[in-house]
Amino acid sequence: MAEARPRPPWYFWAMLFFPLRLLLRLAVAAPLCALATEEVPFITSPDNVTLEMLRLADVKATDHVIDLGSGDGRIVILAARRFGASGLGVEIDPQLVALSQKNARDSGVAERAVFREQDLFKTDLTKASVITMYLLPAVNLQLRPVLLDLKPGTRLVSHDWDMGDWKPDQTTVVPVPDKKVGLEKSSKVHLWVVPAKVDGLWCGTGPLKDFGLRLAQRYQEVEGTLTRKGRDRRMTARMQGATMRTTPHERGALVADAVGSELRITGGEGPFMLLRGQVFQRAAGASCGGG
Repeated sequence: MAEARPRPPWYFWAMLFFPLRLLLRLAVAAPLCALATEEVPFITSPDNVTLEMLRLADVKATDHVIDLGSGDGRIVILAARRFGASGLGVEIDPQLVALSQKNARDSGVAERAVFREQDLFKTDLTKASVITMYLLPAVNLQLRPVLLDLKPGTRLVSHDWDMGDWKPDQTTVVPVPDKKVGLEKSSKVHLWVVPAKVDGLWCGTGPLKDFGLRLAQRYQEVEGTLTRKGRDRRMTARMQGATMRTTPHERGALVADAVGSELRITGGEGPFMLLRGQVFQRAAGASCGGG
């Protein structure tokens, strides 16, 4: 989000006089939970932070960027002007929407950078490959279930604020010498990649027909048990969008892509390389025939 919206005076006093993030959240985020659907503070993302958000998301010309609370439109306009992407800015302040549209025309990207006066909670996010935001923690948490349901591989970038116990895949720190909020003269840029949902039981097919794979998932972290004829082997893995990579061990590592009801092995190390092209299918019942 390039801009955030006006807040009562007490909010800015709270932001200025609590140097620790934990104290800031206790003082500000909790009372704002009930207001999450109304407003967020009006704060500009510096240009170097805006650029880092798009860089960290690896924005390309093929991407469609949706900025939630787009303010003066700078993120969507930069995505279109510098990276050739298309974009949508969502903002509830009609004056900021008008300003964004003018800025897009002045930058020569009005055809690719569109702005709408719209409630971000009522916005269809399914067309986005990248979503950017500069929202308060309470708002991020309210959006989180919707974001987790997006297409695997969708990139989410937040300026400063996180998503609670859904840890980012990557975080960078950008110097902001003139930052007016808080005492730190820097900003954090967080990136999440929406993980495919692989929780549950998967059954081997073909040469793997005697195998069962039971996975337990928490966001992008996965733990599993590979079973064959009563013998179990524990594993851990991490999702990167639709791709699951197991933690390497003495027998190598496994890479598989989740596509619909299939978990297709696409690579690996050690003996797992021989399994490339083999498929696990999501179980229709509580057990696998040969598992």
